[in-house]
Amino acid sequence: MNEEIVHETKENPLEVIFDKNQVIIGVVHCLPLPGSPKYGGESPAEICQRAIEDAKKYEKAGVDGLIVENHGDIPFLKPDEIGPETSAMMTLITSEIKKEVKLPTGLNILANAARQSLAVAKATDSRFIRVNEWVNAYIANEGFIEGKAADILRYQSWIKADDVKIFADVHVKHGSHAIVSDRSIPELTRDAEFFGADGVIVTGYRTGDAPNKEEIIEIKESTQLPVLIGSGASLENIEDLLKYANGVIVASSLKEKGVWWNPVDYDRAQSFMEKVRKTG
Repeated sequence: MNEEIVHETKENPLEVIFDKNQVIIGVVHCLPLPGSPKYGGESPAEICQRAIEDAKKYEKAGVDGLIVENHGDIPFLKPDEIGPETSAMMTLITSEIKKEVKLPTGLNILANAARQSLAVAKATDSRFIRVNEWVNAYIANEGFIEGKAADILRYQSWIKADDVKIFADVHVKHGSHAIVSDRSIPELTRDAEFFGADGVIVTGYRTGDAPNKEEIIEIKESTQLPVLIGSGASLENIEDLLKYANGVIVASSLKEKGVWWNPVDYDRAQSFMEKVRKTG
């Protein structure tokens, strides 16, 4: 089967999950989980309650979906070093969110823990995962991070999680891409598509930084998959970003004082979504 036919028959994951082709996904940044350096002994119920409160604010503001992240676990471990306590807590948190909020949910267990994310998604009937390094390799804050496509597609088949869609970063933030610097961003984008991603994500250099317009366009023109902005979306730039992308994954600018570790600020989230609706 040639590559063109594969592209033509691949379903649009945004339409499948959200019943639309341009989406806003709010990030639920979990408090530090048991086993992480900044965990302060909070009970599972307390950790879940903070996540539920954020999820409810996002839902009330009108976002299309949620992605649950263990962002409080800084500094992150490499995938093979992450203990079962993290997957257990992420399963509990996501399950409790889904009891209270009726939005499609996804998982991103950091750093690059695609297998754990997929397992939790399967256990919680979540709809998608984010994988920061799906193919190739780069030097991240955690060290050398390799692509997970070959392993995860086999694992996905094994646990019958074919309905869980995979959103893969291209040229992801928080790292150096010197290893693949002899290959262009269009080539890296086509790699993600060729190796089975359902959508691609473009980011800035770090959490809260927007990608430049030229890179968004470059990635968009290199794939038939939906393109999402994975960092830096704000009230000030959302209108411009949605001219080029199929949606955004947003958190920092919707938090109190615009700081990612703070709770979601409903007024900020509401204003953001009002701007999105006017843009649409």
